[in-house]
Amino acid sequence: MRVHKHIAVALVIAVSGPANAAAAQQAHGGAIVGAVLIDGRGGAPVPNATIVMRDGKIDCAGTCRIPEGSDIVDAHGMWVTPGLIDAHVHFSQTGWADGRPDAIDVRGTHPYEQAMAENRRDPERYGHSYVCSGVTSVFDVGGYPWTLGLRDRFEHDTSVPHVEAAGPLLSTLDHWLNLPAERQFMVLKDEASARSEVKYLASQGAHAVKVWYIVRPPDLTVDASSAAVAAAGDEARKNDLPLIVHATGLAEAKASLRAGANVLVHSVEDLPVDAEFIDLAKKNGTIVIPTLVVLDGYVRMFRGVVDRKPPVVDDPNGCVDRATLAKVAETAALDPALVPADRMAAREQRAARFTKVTRANLKALVDAGIPIATGTDAGNPLTLHGPAIYEEMEAMQTSGMTPMQVIVSSTAIAAQAMRLDKRVGTIEKGKDADLVLVGGDPAADVANFRKVRYVVRSGVVRSIDELHALAQNPQN
Repeated sequence: MRVHKHIAVALVIAVSGPANAAAAQQAHGGAIVGAVLIDGRGGAPVPNATIVMRDGKIDCAGTCRIPEGSDIVDAHGMWVTPGLIDAHVHFSQTGWADGRPDAIDVRGTHPYEQAMAENRRDPERYGHSYVCSGVTSVFDVGGYPWTLGLRDRFEHDTSVPHVEAAGPLLSTLDHWLNLPAERQFMVLKDEASARSEVKYLASQGAHAVKVWYIVRPPDLTVDASSAAVAAAGDEARKNDLPLIVHATGLAEAKASLRAGANVLVHSVEDLPVDAEFIDLAKKNGTIVIPTLVVLDGYVRMFRGVVDRKPPVVDDPNGCVDRATLAKVAETAALDPALVPADRMAAREQRAARFTKVTRANLKALVDAGIPIATGTDAGNPLTLHGPAIYEEMEAMQTSGMTPMQVIVSSTAIAAQAMRLDKRVGTIEKGKDADLVLVGGDPAADVANFRKVRYVVRSGVVRSIDELHALAQNPQN
């Protein structure tokens, strides 16, 4: 066997385009030795562990015999966990204002049609950012129809994550943010439209049904829309698709649970969750994805415009692509009139209320035994594809979750939310060899996930230097 100190020679594939994806499939078996193993199931870490990989799968984890001829990563002084999973992302959004002109309208210089064409043409740039950040699986829970093709497009390219996608959203609000010949929001008008739209999603290969449950009295109320949401849930069950709901008010969240919601992709932000909510969630086995920090991204973008200063990009490993970084820097040059003072104040006040209520609600749900999965809502302004996972996990920890609970939420439970738990989410024999090796103990503090040293996707090992180079120079 060949031992390479902190290098996996035969498993590391050169960072370049399609040839990279093809070469990755030829990687043979290898082993990681000496790391502290955290397997994603919540048990005690295992020191000085060995992980043997064969044909992209985990062959053994713990105390293992290393096959002759294996290429070995010496991981002493590191910790290894399952690859992180972001169970709430949007490839149809850019991470800046050009993807959300309903927040700040920059269409005069960044036409929305062009921004969406770029996302469709090159979603790999976001995929590279995810893997570089230690994220090996993502759930796109709403976007344009082309996102439904990302599963097949990404699956055999180990430089990007596994993807499952829900496709266009069923929305109680007829939102205008669509393209002339494509919709990412299908109007959920009544029970008939709900059933028709779910059947469409099933026919297109959607992995879930997502409802964007917006309530705006007096026209859009819970009472007026609950029957349509219930019909969507019933039709989703008939088609064996999970029902995912964006519902940020307690009343609509309860209506979603009564409709059979399998996943709630946001926290309740208006009121404390009550016993009825918890009972409904337990009855369904509902997984909650709290998305604690997404509003902060909007506030930081608005503040960057008002103060004429580029927002700080929280990207410790240099994983965000250059085009996105350039747009974020452009924030400082936008016309301050785009963010009136009263709007700035309202955003900041809402974010403060949101933080107070949602973090208390997360603690209440954890204490009640409701399963929590990690998701960032990446693609929203300054919730950047890839590194946004760190701040989200740290906010979950600050809210009262233990580091190990956050790890399980970011691996095993997130895999369950995606219905990929038979393949990913824990380190055990037969599952995909999707791993992240870090230079600090994440079971002591999840901030140590920022210290990425290697990422393994389907058995292919890449160092953080190689991942950074790929994210910044994808054609090299």
